[in-house]
Amino acid sequence: MRTPTFRRAAMIAALLAASATVTGVAPGGAFADPTTTITVNARAGLATVAPTALGINDAIWDSQLGTTAVSDLLGAAGVKMIRYPGGSYGDIYHWQTHTAPGGFVAPNTDFDTFMASVQRIGAQPMIIANYGTGTPEEAAGWVRYANITKGYHANYWTIGNENYGNGYYGADWEADNHADKSAGTYAAGVVAYTQAMKAVDPNIKVGAVLTMPANWPDALVGSEDSGSWNQTVLSIAGPYIDYVDIHWYPGGSTASQSLDKAAQIDDAMFLLHQQIVRYGGPNASRLGISLTETNVGTGENTQPGALFLADVYSGLLENGVFTVDWWDVHNGIGNVSTVAGQTDYGDFGILSSGNCSSDGVTCEPALNTPFAPYFALKMMGSFAHPGDQLLRAATSDPMVSAHASRRPNGDLAVLLVNKDPDNAHAVNIGYAGYTPAGSTPTVLSYVNGGTEVTSTRTGTATSQTLPPYSLTLLTLHPAEPEPNPSAPSAVGQPAASGVTDRDVTISWPAAPGAQPGTKYEVYRQLGADSEQWGETTDTSLTVHNLVPGTRYTVNVVTRDGAGRVSPASPPVTFATGAPATSTCAVHYVDNGDWGNGYIGSIDITNTGTDTVTGWAFTFSWPRAWQREDGGWNGNWTQDGASVRVTNVDWNATIAPGATVNIGFVAGYDGPDVLPVIFALNGTTCSAS
Repeated sequence: MRTPTFRRAAMIAALLAASATVTGVAPGGAFADPTTTITVNARAGLATVAPTALGINDAIWDSQLGTTAVSDLLGAAGVKMIRYPGGSYGDIYHWQTHTAPGGFVAPNTDFDTFMASVQRIGAQPMIIANYGTGTPEEAAGWVRYANITKGYHANYWTIGNENYGNGYYGADWEADNHADKSAGTYAAGVVAYTQAMKAVDPNIKVGAVLTMPANWPDALVGSEDSGSWNQTVLSIAGPYIDYVDIHWYPGGSTASQSLDKAAQIDDAMFLLHQQIVRYGGPNASRLGISLTETNVGTGENTQPGALFLADVYSGLLENGVFTVDWWDVHNGIGNVSTVAGQTDYGDFGILSSGNCSSDGVTCEPALNTPFAPYFALKMMGSFAHPGDQLLRAATSDPMVSAHASRRPNGDLAVLLVNKDPDNAHAVNIGYAGYTPAGSTPTVLSYVNGGTEVTSTRTGTATSQTLPPYSLTLLTLHPAEPEPNPSAPSAVGQPAASGVTDRDVTISWPAAPGAQPGTKYEVYRQLGADSEQWGETTDTSLTVHNLVPGTRYTVNVVTRDGAGRVSPASPPVTFATGAPATSTCAVHYVDNGDWGNGYIGSIDITNTGTDTVTGWAFTFSWPRAWQREDGGWNGNWTQDGASVRVTNVDWNATIAPGATVNIGFVAGYDGPDVLPVIFALNGTTCSAS
């Protein structure tokens, strides 16, 4: 929730090595050394961009809501979804009277005005139904007015805003008149709201509020619930809803820390997908994911905000999120500072509110002047078109992020984010499964302090120079015209089944129009490269000899008898586990999670026939942001990601069938992907 007063706060062989050498210095900075290598793999397909992908929040306290000037700015940026009535105001807003008791409602911000703006922009609305102080009947009445009376075709409705912030876990900012504020009560309310609203219009999609994994209050269990907020809500409401809604404000006390947070997206979304499938009931994988609030921790309206927006929107869309909505259109001046030579007003809005600091010393630019994140959103509108397939891209330098999308007509867009505030980066770009035309590409660029996105034709498809603190977008054409009408079709969504520590079966629907001689090739994504696992004329492939405790992302490619290949299928991601049987067994429990740490308890059982005399127990953290902060019942050490525990005198012997318990304090600063593989004296144990 954000308001004006709240929170100012294989294929490897196909990889084309780029050989061009870049010389000179880009305007605005010296070169970083050495040259950065970017790799883009057209066979490593990710999610397809949804029609609602690029979104933003608008609010009833914003007097500019619905004005022609704002609507046209948002339309020019490619906005396709707009959220209303604005963060936590959603839980105090009554649509019939256009009132928000306890809050400010600006003139000319009613629902019809909002919808007129949505229609002018060519977007869709994302509407917050009032759970905190409303009723299912009120929400159903809103659906009736919107879609039956007015014919607005408002399809997306979320029940409440950040309802876990109602005081149940200790923090109280979200209005909630329910006597019982537990996750279970909210989930039951979601069911009641969904049933009442869909009785009016069964075609709408209804979402429930979850929290982003590894963000408060993830993993906390309230006194009235048997599980965390996400577990409880999904277990009760999962069969009734169509999507889940999350927010993500990852923070960061410096611009560099904020920009580093994008690296956590893949893990956070993997954990969220796991929660959905585990707790969401039958066919839970059908549930979509919306992320309807995000913003950077430092440099909200200067270049860090722009770089963060581009990197985070891209990362979330790659993981299948159907809309990412920036907070906010307008928000107002906050703490003024200087970031990378530019005045930052601490304003979470994408457009200037035109107001001044409380002491009157500093004033923002004129009303509706675009801030830096606006231009990043505009570049996203050029990068991620509805229907594009996002592709895996990788980079040799953590200061440079890379994203890619392939258009249905065969064009390829490559988005490069230089997070280095001081240095230009020369980049060499290679492509697998795609051959760009040799012409000079069209390049869009947004640089630090810029007042517009610029366009030029410069460099080559394989060689570019990125100015310091910049966004660069290349649009490439294929060497051979696409789409080839004779090429085979891509297959639909693959599935993984029979997953063990070593094996998996990948299956997929037959490619439409598949002819005799058609075969399917299965590839594992390895960064921006691919490893071919096999080929078959069937629609499934069983793969052996996998690595226990490893996450895999796989695509399927269709190849016809003439050697023509299809685009990549959507990806399927799965993780292997520990062995089913061993001479040792481990039971790992995380107790009392407080949001960035927990008490870990590990039972080690000797399931063999020989007594263990003297032992060393080992495991590795999956991510660098995880650690052990001291343990007991053993001698604990950590070296990098590797944790080693040796016995103390009194537990050195483990008889057959006996169990030893060890414990520790765990800490984490990002998505808490739990370890899976444990070893006792070098033997990999079964685990639960």
